Amino acid sequence: MEIAALAGGVGASKLLLGLSRVMDPRELSIVVNTGDDLLLHGLSISPDLDIVTYTLAGLVNPDTGWGFREETFRALEQLALYGRPNWFHLGDRDLGTHIHRTALLREGAFLSEAADSIRCALGVAAKILPMSDQAVPTLIETDRGRLHFQEYLVRERAEPTVRKIIFGGVEHSRPAPGVLEALDRAASIVICPSNPLISIGPILAVPGVRDALRRRRARVIAVCPIVGGQSLKGPSDRMLAQLGFEVSALGVARIYRDVCATLILDPLDAPQAPAIESLGMEAVVHPTVMRTLEDKERLAAKILEIAAQHNAGAAA
Repeated sequence: MEIAALAGGVGASKLLLGLSRVMDPRELSIVVNTGDDLLLHGLSISPDLDIVTYTLAGLVNPDTGWGFREETFRALEQLALYGRPNWFHLGDRDLGTHIHRTALLREGAFLSEAADSIRCALGVAAKILPMSDQAVPTLIETDRGRLHFQEYLVRERAEPTVRKIIFGGVEHSRPAPGVLEALDRAASIVICPSNPLISIGPILAVPGVRDALRRRRARVIAVCPIVGGQSLKGPSDRMLAQLGFEVSALGVARIYRDVCATLILDPLDAPQAPAIESLGMEAVVHPTVMRTLEDKERLAAKILEIAAQHNAGAAA
C-alpha cells in the first residue's frame, strides 16, 4: 500500500520515522517543503529536506530534531571570526551536505536530483521529493519589514508580528518530477503535523498540487499540529493567531477542508470533533503527541489502519 506524505521539517520527520518503521519504506513517497530554502555563505541550504533525510537515515540530532547527532561547529566559529553571519547554525558535517548540493546544482543538476543523491548516499529507502525544482522562497511581511522565513524564525526568533505570507514566484513553479505521480498513485495521502501556513502551505501553492489533493480528497488524512490551542513545534500557534485564524483543531480543519477528508486530532481536542465533522470531514481522535519512538509508531500504525479502511470501502 503506497503512501504519499506532505511534510515540513521537525514535526513531520517524527511521523515519517514512525511510518518508515511500520510499513515498507520503499512504498513511502515524501513531498517536502522547500520554501525554507536559502542561500548562505554561497551555499544552497534546504533545511526541511535535510531534516527529513537525516531523520530517516538515523543520523539526526535527537535533542534538536535538526542537524547531525554529535555535531561540531568549528567552521561556523571560523566564519564568525571573519565577520560572516553565524545566526544560522551550520554544523561541520552538515556543511558537507550543503557543499555537495551546491556543487551538483552548479553542475546543472536539479534540486530533486541533488535530494535523491543525498538520500541514496545516506541509505534512506523512502523517496524524498522537493515540492519543486524552482525556488519558491517563503517571505514573511512583518512589523519589522519583509523577512525570509529563516530570518524571521532563526535570526529574529519568530518575535516580529506576522502580517502576510508570500511564496515568492510560486506562480512560475512546477511540481518536481514524481510529485504529482506519487499523489495520484498513493493509496492514501498524509498531511504531516507541520505548520499549515508555512510548511504545508507552500507545497499546496505549487500549481497542480492542491488540485491533485482535491481529486483525491477522500484519501487524504491530516494530522493536526495544534493540540490544546498550542503548536507542538515552532511558531504555528502565533502565526495562525496573528493572521486571523482560529488556533485550534477546528481552525486547522477549516484550512484543510477542501483537500482533506480525515483529520486526526489529539484526545485533548476531542470536544471539537462534532464541529469538525460538520465541515464534511471525519474526525479521528488519537494521541498525536510523539515523545517516544513508540508514540511515533502508534500514530503511524493508526494512519495505516485508516488508509486500509478507506481502501476496503473503495473496493466494496
